[in-house]
Amino acid sequence: MLLKVPSPRHAPGLLAVGLALVLGACGSGAVPTTFDLTALPGAARSGAARRSIVVAEPVGLQPFEADRIIVREPGGAVSYLGGGQWADRLPRLVQTRLIQSLENANRLKSVSRPGDKVAADTVLITELRSFDIHAGTREAVVDLSAKLIQESTGTVVAAKVFQARVPVAEVNAPVAANGLDRALSLVLADLVRWINAGG
Repeated sequence: MLLKVPSPRHAPGLLAVGLALVLGACGSGAVPTTFDLTALPGAARSGAARRSIVVAEPVGLQPFEADRIIVREPGGAVSYLGGGQWADRLPRLVQTRLIQSLENANRLKSVSRPGDKVAADTVLITELRSFDIHAGTREAVVDLSAKLIQESTGTVVAAKVFQARVPVAEVNAPVAANGLDRALSLVLADLVRWINAGG
């Protein structure tokens, strides 16, 4: 079941959380399955920790602010995919898995959120440009732009766009969530390597 998004005005390792929240949007009253996203696995430390980083919550257009799985139709229409939802608001969930992936890489002195009051050398600002299923090509697409900003001066040190496309066999909640999780894992791997290399 596809639910139209309101107007902008107003992998291996994919986890299906057992208990889901009931959403009244589906007329059938079916309980949607809740899906999580996966952080990159841990790695042995190589070399001394060089710097600290603050990871801001990603920004994005209004549809990405929800916890719903998004489908983009060939004509450009955007819909919510019924039967499934993310374990949290998508920006906060992506932020959490990004922080965990950087921590697991074991190359930074510290990784924190803006509200943690931890002194940091660099701030990572990201934008979710795409995190959806392209129905026409049957692909899970994750597109994330990133900027590294020097905390002391506010200067952009480096900027890059990261994108991954993963084929999906069909457009339903479990397959879509798995495809998006795998696409995010590819993006996270590139992003973490880029950050650890200094941007």
